[in-house]
Amino acid sequence: MGRPITARERKRVRELHAAGKSRNDIARALKRSPSTVSKLATEQGLTFERGAEVAAATEARRIDLAGRRIALAEQLHQDAERLREQLWAPCTVGAFGGKDNVWSQVNLDRPTFADQRNILAATGTAIQQSLKLQPAEGGENVEQVRSMLGALGEALTAAAGDADDGGADGG
Repeated sequence: MGRPITARERKRVRELHAAGKSRNDIARALKRSPSTVSKLATEQGLTFERGAEVAAATEARRIDLAGRRIALAEQLHQDAERLREQLWAPCTVGAFGGKDNVWSQVNLDRPTFADQRNILAATGTAIQQSLKLQPAEGGENVEQVRSMLGALGEALTAAAGDADDGGADGG
């Protein structure tokens, strides 16, 4: 069994807690275990809630990760642009072949169809992943555009309905 807790230690826990010290800091100052300090604090109605600190740290981490996602999304877009440039650029294709397994290469005006297909797939993947990390924004007037398109769609539907009725000329 540990050494008995003194009234002085109880008072010191109150003082250090009021000074904003953490449970572990108080434990070190008193040379007691953190669980003993927690027990003493609970007896006195004190808590070591760090909700505001945890929330602030969590928000800072969220902001940091958001910045990193934006940077990675930008790099993926740049990768996609570099891949896209290869689609129609001259290239050299080489391979070992023949009975003597000799290296041969040929210069092409652009990659082979299969290579172009692979380049397009890689480009699409880079763009798709970039958009997952940082979705494209609709812009400032996106709601106005949606409203205008909705009104246009309704007008066209109404006009098509009028045309089905035969109109005034019976046609």
